[in-house]
Amino acid sequence: MSLPSSCDVLVIGAGPAGSSSAALLHQAGYSVAVVEKQQFPRFVIGESLLPRVMDLLGEAGLLEAATARNFIVKRGALFLRNEERCDFSFADQFTPGWDHTWQVPRADFDKTLADAVEARGVPFAYGHEVVAVDFAGGPKLTVADPEGKEQTLRSRFVIDASGYGRVLPRLLDLDLPSKFPPRKAVFAHLRGDRRKPGPDENRIWIVCLASGAWAWIIPFSNGLTSFGIVGPLDAFRAFPEDPAECLRAAIASDDNFERLRHTEFALEPRTLGGYACSVKRLHGPGFALVGNATEFLDPVFSSGVTLALESANRASRAAIRQLGGEVVDWEQEYAAYMRRGIDVFRAYVSGWYDGSVPRLFFNPQAAAPVKRMICSVLAGYVWDVENPFVREPERKLAQVARLAG
Repeated sequence: MSLPSSCDVLVIGAGPAGSSSAALLHQAGYSVAVVEKQQFPRFVIGESLLPRVMDLLGEAGLLEAATARNFIVKRGALFLRNEERCDFSFADQFTPGWDHTWQVPRADFDKTLADAVEARGVPFAYGHEVVAVDFAGGPKLTVADPEGKEQTLRSRFVIDASGYGRVLPRLLDLDLPSKFPPRKAVFAHLRGDRRKPGPDENRIWIVCLASGAWAWIIPFSNGLTSFGIVGPLDAFRAFPEDPAECLRAAIASDDNFERLRHTEFALEPRTLGGYACSVKRLHGPGFALVGNATEFLDPVFSSGVTLALESANRASRAAIRQLGGEVVDWEQEYAAYMRRGIDVFRAYVSGWYDGSVPRLFFNPQAAAPVKRMICSVLAGYVWDVENPFVREPERKLAQVARLAG
């Protein structure tokens, strides 16, 4: 589809946050256009979803399209450290919600959502890059097509769902360094994973390594498996620098990777460093940032797509009200709300790397009610303040970690 010269809302980015935003705004009767720098389908990491995603896809009218793809069903998560194990089942959690979600090749998942929204009549312009913005007198964006030809687009509001592209943070000088220390990830897709039949077969496996790094194993319904190693830079000194050699050495180093020892690379191994990021503010006159254009923490608890869809849902509903003539307190109704959920995940990520969360997870005497509350956090229900491990995450984690110690 060709881009209109003007619309009610311009969405930057066609990933899950962008597609969800466009779907919600279109449902409300507003004209929407989506610009995306890359061509879809395209590879992106972040393939294990959380049950909260299912609620958000349903509200955007995208659940049926995703369900039709027959992605592998994820009913929980398995954490491993040598011979120790901690198993979380989403059917046994504190907060009422979905008891399952999916593990998805993101190229397929993201394209499925975008195609479903485009089929409703929303124009998507792939290969188009936003190169300049001007919010004086209403949003005005300069967009370059694949040949470099520029076009001016006007809208009443802009939602930046550009992910790691971080379009508005770059153009408006909103970027902030993350407070997390630098970490890196090395990852690939594997063919030949010898999955063990049974309840563990379709779960994401999170494996703690002796070096201080950790690894994920995420099986897909297409027969491939995502495998990656994440950790502080020092934790990679135990492995070769070359990404492929690094992954092979890691697989050989731990018996929990026995199923992967006869695999071959279906996707060339890649390295991603310095991925944590933040911004000065989540909104401004005429725009809102959603998804990874706002903040990205760490992949350990698979929070990325959940936070992306939650922010898209919240920002789009606020934009709908504003476009309809209401006065919206963006700081309280959007930014403060999102920060509450982000801060809960941040507490658990920090606890993962300082050792308090693994100490709790691998404590065989952990109380069942505590485990159910934590399971709801791992399911993405991080705004349920009835859950003490959401309401006071740092204090409760410190308390039970001391007891576990």
